[in-house]
Amino acid sequence: MISSKRTIHRTADGRRIPGTWRPVFIRNGDYYLTDLFIYADGLVDCWDLVTLAEFERKLASGWVATTLEEGGRASGHELASWKFTEPRTWITPELLLAEIRDTIDRLNDRPDSTDRCLSAVDAFLADRTEANRAAARTAYLAIPETQRHYALGDMDRRDWPLQALVAGPGGALPDGPEEDPEVVTEEEYEEAVAYFEERDRWAAERAARTPTDGPEQSYEPALKLPESYPNKRSGTPGKSALRNDYPAPVELDGTTYPTVAHAYWALSVAEAEPAVPAEVVAAESAHAARRIAQGAPRREGFDGARTAVMTRLLRAKYAQHPELAAVLRGTGDATLVYDDGDSAFWGDNGGRGRNWMGRLLELVRAELHAEASGVG
Repeated sequence: MISSKRTIHRTADGRRIPGTWRPVFIRNGDYYLTDLFIYADGLVDCWDLVTLAEFERKLASGWVATTLEEGGRASGHELASWKFTEPRTWITPELLLAEIRDTIDRLNDRPDSTDRCLSAVDAFLADRTEANRAAARTAYLAIPETQRHYALGDMDRRDWPLQALVAGPGGALPDGPEEDPEVVTEEEYEEAVAYFEERDRWAAERAARTPTDGPEQSYEPALKLPESYPNKRSGTPGKSALRNDYPAPVELDGTTYPTVAHAYWALSVAEAEPAVPAEVVAAESAHAARRIAQGAPRREGFDGARTAVMTRLLRAKYAQHPELAAVLRGTGDATLVYDDGDSAFWGDNGGRGRNWMGRLLELVRAELHAEASGVG
């Protein structure tokens, strides 16, 4: 079974192609334990980036091994080496290909074989004809054998209700033994029908239920805060007011700083340089303040404290400027994407940075919401 929760990506034509991986053995004389990478565009990488058809030929040739020979020598790169004794495998070339096809479907948010089976089951339950049951049975058998147990997501009953439903009363379980087939009784069939009816009720209730702790995703679209270099206040500042270089004086510990950025850089300077903070405060712009601070030693331990320092400064800014606090609150619950060309720590920078400034603005915004609603 291939888990699409293990995420990777590769870049093609400037696009990020999502993918995942699973372990496999390569047969190149000896056996080598390696990773098989599967991507949403249908390409597969196992010592070589190939199409699915090309990978199928590698499987057919035995180069990607699904059988292991007794006494075969194997190794994991820089990990270990060993010989097989009574090796057992659960995968076949057909099963591996089926799992890969399902994985590509999931990576593209398309229905996989399990989804198609459950849709066929829904069609049968809505119109219980033998033709619809046969279609559901065919769809069940199209699920890779290694994944059928997980089709219902029920680790107690596994796929038994599904098998009983598609077999029907008097029918043989699809995955049962051929020599002595297990026949479904009328009582077992009715139990399976009741299982799916209860499952549908539970799913409907879950879909209608309001999350106890609120929505998982933002209602508002994300808001990007690009570098704008504001040099004077505005009666309608818009999102530029949320920039740290917006001219909104911040008073802290008896000192008034022209902007949050001025305050941050002044506080970053080592105490052994008492004249530098005054130069930073007097700097004509936030960029100039940064340049002055960069020429001085940093305060000891500042790197570890910088997010706390910035949080304190943001709280001061929006407490001392209610009109700017209203701008921040007006962003609702939108994700705030802050660009900072000088810092991939503070900025998102096209997805390459950590966006700490955006996250701290969201924190202060939540505190403003809490204050306005009397929470906390």
